[in-house]
Amino acid sequence: MRRFLLVLAFVAFPLALGLVLAGAWIRWEFERPYYGGPPEGIHLNVPRGMNAGQIADLLVARGVVRGRLPFILYLRYADKGRRIQAGEYRFSAPATPRQVADRLIRGDVYFRSITIPEGLTARETIGLLADNALGNLGEMEEALSKTDWIADIDPKAKTLEGYLFPETYRFGRNPGSEAIIKTMVKQFRASFAKIQSEFPKHSELSIPRIITLASMIEKEVKHPEEAPLVASVLMNRLERKIPLACDATIIYAMKLAGIYEGRLGKADLRMDSPYNSYLHLDLPPGPIANPGAVSIRAALNPARTDYLYYVSRNDGTHQFSKNLSSHINAVNRFQKPLAPSH
Repeated sequence: MRRFLLVLAFVAFPLALGLVLAGAWIRWEFERPYYGGPPEGIHLNVPRGMNAGQIADLLVARGVVRGRLPFILYLRYADKGRRIQAGEYRFSAPATPRQVADRLIRGDVYFRSITIPEGLTARETIGLLADNALGNLGEMEEALSKTDWIADIDPKAKTLEGYLFPETYRFGRNPGSEAIIKTMVKQFRASFAKIQSEFPKHSELSIPRIITLASMIEKEVKHPEEAPLVASVLMNRLERKIPLACDATIIYAMKLAGIYEGRLGKADLRMDSPYNSYLHLDLPPGPIANPGAVSIRAALNPARTDYLYYVSRNDGTHQFSKNLSSHINAVNRFQKPLAPSH
């Protein structure tokens, strides 16, 4: 019996020691940072449906982890092997197998963020995207003619002007020009529906006219609290069949013609264009920019006022007036020489 116990101890001790050493090695490997890729980093695409072993082989081949075993063991130990998220990842610095696995489990995929400000025209928007290496300018310009994407809400639209919602977007490394524009249109639909739901008894204007009105408000207003007041002036003028006399509409027409140089002169107020709101009654034939949520809310729910005029105070705010004589006094006070009135 004693001999048996000695033999058992002789066999068990090395085995136990081996297990202890193996456990220590695995634990050490779990926490040992490694990166064997190029200094500029790598982009790694993890396809949907790839199993843990295949992912481990890919990580080793691209220099993200030193060996496949610690990575696989960690996934199995944490019971997270089936929760890896497909997508494109970027690696550029040493990381432990645990950190790499946790990134894949979180779905911490690579993306590029860009903020599209309110009030840009469609052309200015795609120019900003192209300047940030997102999409191809020519392809995006072609995508602006895909009015079938909004045919149900604006069947007469000639471009997607007004329907590229200003927002912060997250795109992958190569999202595709058409996909970028389509994402912005999709965001417009979602955002407009949400805003519209806030006003069950909203304006009786059609969606295209609401967005056109909102685009004018966007270009005229610098302080959000004034948006409903500017909306009230424009709506009051529409109801009284008074020309809207909005400088921004002429500037838009000049931009379309490629002749705008940053200044609006008196001669420009006579420009022959359907967007000239000094010469033509009613709203322009379409949006003149891409409005944000504040301007859309104002178009849907203008303030109730008797104002028919407003003029800049040269500090980003406006002086509002109910009649022409009061407006002329405001112009003489805030604008020298006399500026075009609204």
